[in-house]
Amino acid sequence: MSSPGPESLFSPPFVVDEPERHSLPYVFNTGHSGAVYPPSFVAASRLDAVSLRRSEDAFVDRLFAPVVGLGAPLMRACFPRAYLDVNREPYELDPRMFDGRLPPFANIRSMRVAGGLGTVPRVVADGQEIYRGRLPVEEATARIEGLYKPYHRTLRGLIARTTTLFGHVVLIDCHSMPSTSLGREEGPRVDVVLGDRFGTACAHTLTDGVEAALQDQGFRVVRNKPYAGGFITEHYGEPSLGRHALQIEINRALYMDERTLIPKPGFDALVERLAAVFRAVSALPLDLAPARIAAE
Repeated sequence: MSSPGPESLFSPPFVVDEPERHSLPYVFNTGHSGAVYPPSFVAASRLDAVSLRRSEDAFVDRLFAPVVGLGAPLMRACFPRAYLDVNREPYELDPRMFDGRLPPFANIRSMRVAGGLGTVPRVVADGQEIYRGRLPVEEATARIEGLYKPYHRTLRGLIARTTTLFGHVVLIDCHSMPSTSLGREEGPRVDVVLGDRFGTACAHTLTDGVEAALQDQGFRVVRNKPYAGGFITEHYGEPSLGRHALQIEINRALYMDERTLIPKPGFDALVERLAAVFRAVSALPLDLAPARIAAE
């Protein structure tokens, strides 16, 4: 009899909040907001529970929850990013972390692996090592097979369903960023970073529309610096096929105490402002259909 997989540690591993009627050509995703830390994971770590949460996009699923009422599904992870990162390639792994040989197709030389932030991370966001010792390589493959692949199958299914319904789809990949992400030399505090892979992951009219709607709500916005979009934005954004992906990073200082991870009193007001942004964006007359090739 086989032992239970890592998915059994989470009940459920991820959730799709469905609207009463899928009336918008949008899918929202919060793959880093998971906050369920299994005791076995915490016991294997050098860090306490609060330190483990430094990589977490805490409360981002709550920030974007109103989009469901607007008519779009919201997919959210329950497992934490420190345990498994779905915004990476499926086998972006650091061989120094594991006992045993990684599969030959594993990407062991990416910049993210070098920084300790692969599919199974070696460090939390502030650079602290997660584990007391090496993990069995089977642990990595079990997390990928049991959590990563089902997550992406479900996300692909939502994207395919939305494309069938509307002829195109917009994936909004929702994240948060430490307030220290942009140094003081960058000028005034930035509230939101939009990442469209420098215009390759979605139509520029979509990025323009989201930026303008954010600015109308008083947010200070920059594009692609320091976050241009990760694996999800790059992998799912194919504008020529009518599939658009845009990453949005919210400054954590806007809504929580970054030391204690406790929401600020203005949390609900920020939720309303973000809802107003996407209410406005959904009303824009954007042409996001697949590019049409003229017949010869």
